[in-house]
Amino acid sequence: MAAGSGWRRRWQQFYEGLLERRLPGQKTVRLDSRKLFIFPTVAGFAFGLVLLLLWLLAINYQNNLIFAFTFLLSSVFVVTILHTFANLSGVEVSVLDAQPAFAGDRAQVTVRLAQQGRRFRDSIRLYYPGARPVMVAMADTLTADVRLYVPARRRGWLDPGRLVIDSTYPLGLLRVWTHVKPTLQGLVYPKPLAASPPQQSRPALGEGVLEVAGGSDDFSGLGSYRPGESLRHIAWKQYARGQGMLTKHYTDAVDNRVWLDWDAFPGMDREARLSRLCGWLLVLSRNDTSYGLKLPGIQVQPSRGEGHRDRILRHLALFELTPAP
Repeated sequence: MAAGSGWRRRWQQFYEGLLERRLPGQKTVRLDSRKLFIFPTVAGFAFGLVLLLLWLLAINYQNNLIFAFTFLLSSVFVVTILHTFANLSGVEVSVLDAQPAFAGDRAQVTVRLAQQGRRFRDSIRLYYPGARPVMVAMADTLTADVRLYVPARRRGWLDPGRLVIDSTYPLGLLRVWTHVKPTLQGLVYPKPLAASPPQQSRPALGEGVLEVAGGSDDFSGLGSYRPGESLRHIAWKQYARGQGMLTKHYTDAVDNRVWLDWDAFPGMDREARLSRLCGWLLVLSRNDTSYGLKLPGIQVQPSRGEGHRDRILRHLALFELTPAP
């Protein structure tokens, strides 16, 4: 068992090294003889076995009709090799768009297949590892756009692996395939987790946008005296002028902005904090609340709107990761 797994591991390493040399990451990949692999399918091997049996039968009985039938089927197999290879040869592959997603969900990746001339291509299958395959045909069209939904396993830059493109057209006797890596830039946000809502207001030391009555900092005006109010707030000058018993009213500046603060979750690890901050963010963005972000080394001033939300989501996705793929 160990020997078998070791052999598979060495083969996988060799194959991945071969792909890196022959198929490095590129913005647009044009498929040619260097990038395509072709091999008989199970049906192809069965077809070859039938040809061998017919050949032996023809030799044994010296039957010219069986010889002719064997040669005819052999020529069909050879022609099939050419048609199967040509079904992918010359196709240009690129990624048009990679939509952002949350960790644990599936991200939409739009792949474009293009060809120089109008040529019929059929039964082309595309898929990323772990994603559902999609079949596409190019019937006299120059381009074909395919949407694939790939697993977004962890936050950061989306890395779905190598795109597999294969085809068994036209008879299913051979399979031509490739593992390309067209460059893409897609973000994976932290998985949002529910958390207790942050405090909506706190003393702002003069920086708040609301004034709350009943404070003690800023004078806001005079009002009629009500029994029970502090004598310290009575306006004695106005009383001495005969204007009646009045009291001074004060207000405090209160900051009604919300901060998505890293320090609001002491004792949690990095990913748990980011997930809860992401959950907060989604709730606040739906409520049209002004909010900002505080991470170690990062501070985004409070604002609102989709652009502001996407900016903060980007910070959460790339926190302590590389800034670009």
